[in-house]
Amino acid sequence: MKKKYYEIKIELMEVEPAVWRRFVVPAEISLDRLHDVIQIVMGWQDEHLHEFNFGKHRYVEIIDEEFDDKETFLEGTVRLNKHFKKKGDSCIYVYDFGDSWSHRLTLENSDFKRSEDDFEMWCLEGERACPPEDVGGPPGYEEFCKIIKSPKNKEHASTVAWSNGLQPTGKKFDPAWFDGEMVNVTLYWYARWSRPRKLD
Repeated sequence: MKKKYYEIKIELMEVEPAVWRRFVVPAEISLDRLHDVIQIVMGWQDEHLHEFNFGKHRYVEIIDEEFDDKETFLEGTVRLNKHFKKKGDSCIYVYDFGDSWSHRLTLENSDFKRSEDDFEMWCLEGERACPPEDVGGPPGYEEFCKIIKSPKNKEHASTVAWSNGLQPTGKKFDPAWFDGEMVNVTLYWYARWSRPRKLD
C-alpha cells in the first residue's frame, strides 16, 4: 500500500503576531514521534510535559491515574491517522503545563503528494520565533518582547543578557527570526535516527 502523507499547520495560540509552521509527516506517524517533530519545527527544547487533546481523548507520555479526569491513553500507542482523516480535522497540543503553551494542529491536506527527493518529514514554511522556555506563557512572552525592544526599561539589560544564546544566531533574541533550512536539517537527521530497521 502506498504511504500517505499529511500536510499540517501548527499555530501557537494566544500569541500575536502569530507563530506558526506548516509541515509534512507520514499519516501513520505515532503521536510520540509527532511530539518530537513538533518540538523540532517549533523550536522547543523538550524540557516539560505535554499532551494531545482530540476532543474527549487525551494522549500523554506517562499516565498519572490519580489526576486523570478524562479518557487518557499513552501517546505511543496511537497513530495520527486514527483521528486525522480529512481536511480540517484538528487537535490541541499543550506543552509545559506551567506556561501552558497551547498549539492548534490542523490537517490541511490529507493526501500530500511527496516527490522521491522529499524527506519523510519536513517543514514547508513558517513565521516568527518560538518563545523562550520558561518565559511565563503568552503573557510573560508579551512582556518579554516589550522589554527587549525598550532600551530605557530598567530590566532591558538583564533580559537581553538572559536572552543571548537562546537562538542559534547567538545574538539578542529576535521574535521575527525563523530558519526553515535549519529546521529541515534537524528533521532529516531525526528521521534517519528514528527510522525502522530491517532485522533478520
